[in-house]
Amino acid sequence: MSELCFTAARRLARLIRTRKVSASEAMRAFIDRIERVNPKVNAIVTFLPEAALAAAKKLDRRLARKGGAEGLGPLAGLPIAYKDMVPTRGIRTTFGSPIYAEHVPAEDHALVERLSAAGAITLGKTNTPEFAAGSQTFNPVFGATLNPYDTSKTCGGSSGGAAVAVACGMLPFADGSDLGASLRNPGNFCNVVGFRPTPGRVPAYPSNDSWASLSVMGPLARSVADAALLFSAMAGPDRRAPISIVEPGQGFARALARSFKGVRVAWSRDLGGLPVDRRVTQVLEAQRGTFAALGCVVEDAEPELAGADEAFQVLRAVLFVQKYAALLKAHRGRIKDTVIWNIEQGLKLDGPRIAQALNLRSQVFHALRAFLERYEFLLLPVNQVPPFAVTQAYPTEINGVKLANYIEWMKTCYAITVTSHPAISVPAGFTSDSPPLPVGIQIVGRYRDDFGVLQLAHAFEQATQCGRQRPKLA
Repeated sequence: MSELCFTAARRLARLIRTRKVSASEAMRAFIDRIERVNPKVNAIVTFLPEAALAAAKKLDRRLARKGGAEGLGPLAGLPIAYKDMVPTRGIRTTFGSPIYAEHVPAEDHALVERLSAAGAITLGKTNTPEFAAGSQTFNPVFGATLNPYDTSKTCGGSSGGAAVAVACGMLPFADGSDLGASLRNPGNFCNVVGFRPTPGRVPAYPSNDSWASLSVMGPLARSVADAALLFSAMAGPDRRAPISIVEPGQGFARALARSFKGVRVAWSRDLGGLPVDRRVTQVLEAQRGTFAALGCVVEDAEPELAGADEAFQVLRAVLFVQKYAALLKAHRGRIKDTVIWNIEQGLKLDGPRIAQALNLRSQVFHALRAFLERYEFLLLPVNQVPPFAVTQAYPTEINGVKLANYIEWMKTCYAITVTSHPAISVPAGFTSDSPPLPVGIQIVGRYRDDFGVLQLAHAFEQATQCGRQRPKLA
């Protein structure tokens, strides 16, 4: 039963569809695993075993009928637990905030509609920091989620509960969102795959800004192939989301194999001089030869993204005003300090600075676009530090360099966010700490070449097998 929980999602879906494994049997395995493992890590914060098992039994009855598999979605029978930022009709959704501790939405997010139509069965919700702010998953409603490779360390965030649930076999895959690093960082810290797609691939509805494109939704999984499977069901157009890309998602489920002979890739140790913990550098440098062995032409090169920091800090602050300024006025004493800081940074902004940030975002996009005309991919650290103490809200320095705020340790991620190019974190190895801590590598591709990013990540994964090392706790 335990191994069933670590069966590849593609294979498990096929076993259920062909009735070699019943949906009920699979669901019971995941429920049992959550009951045994979740108390040690606190990844699943709302748990719906009875409803999920009832849905699995209903699917089994359908499959028992002649022709019952016809018209089934690609995720039929697989459990999903949505990030606690995603509205789920009739299911508590807290956003990690005491203000919404008992909030029950009346409407599903478009993602929930889409994955339910693909056959995924809702099993619960995964933990997130308050309002998904900061890449360390803790909040006053549910507490902290722990890293399964070392429970004294953070799992990252803000999709931390999702990454831990996947790493521990409590889910076959999970959804997450990524503004600054929130899919890539927990993937990196938990030795799973976290994929930030091109904005518009996964439609967002409802949304208070239908044209927003800094934050995106994407998949977490134990393999690139399983991330691609979930992504194929997540992606595709939606008339309610005006920036959604017309290309349907099904194509992302096709075979990922590809030759990389002669493909030029840029190797960046620190994205132009950012402080990077030596343990991260040591792990990644050991993998440079893997890309060469795949046939890639690997060259030291750095894109010029100098305007990315100002653009991200300003536009993020504007987003916090847009979403949470009214809450700050009504509930200041119930909001964490870093969120208050981000809202107040936004309230200080004037028109010229916001306009400058928008101009810088365009400049940074074109800088990376032009850079990736010379190179097909950019390889760089996901984050500048390995997992840190779960009791520490955020790193304050790296290699002796003091950081100005609670998100500066994620510049290698959020600089890429500003460019709107697709990026993935894929397991790359472990530090020499005791116990060893996971380190991922970030692969960035050309604008809208989401499939190419998945292909290179898959090739690297197959060559290294780093993602196969499960946490001992699991």
